[in-house]
Amino acid sequence: QVQLVESGGGLVQAGGSLRLSCAASGRTFGTYATGWFRQAPGKEREFVASITWTGGTTNYADSVKGRFAISRDNAKNTVSLQMNSLKPEDTAVYYCARHRQRFVVPGTKPYEYDYWGQGTQVTVSS
Repeated sequence: QVQLVESGGGLVQAGGSLRLSCAASGRTFGTYATGWFRQAPGKEREFVASITWTGGTTNYADSVKGRFAISRDNAKNTVSLQMNSLKPEDTAVYYCARHRQRFVVPGTKPYEYDYWGQGTQVTVSS
């Protein structure tokens, strides 16, 4: 019923910026909290950032705090991730996801999310 499509990934040099976008089709994000995760080769999927449905509360992994910014536009059914000062260790496939529950501050575990996008590759060169 819900399909999420990420876009905006690509190749960028260290110190550069990218803006990822996640668009929802089918049902809207509505009041669901959303999050961004990433998975590097040989590593488990890890939490990057999350945002409540109102956009009033955000949370970031320590590794990206101060460099990444998550936002959402409920009217457009989109959630974005602005990534600045990118580092080679940011290289991964980035996924957006919808939290299982409404009206909550989303957590950091992948199992808390029930719908996932296909992922978009972000590669940061040295």
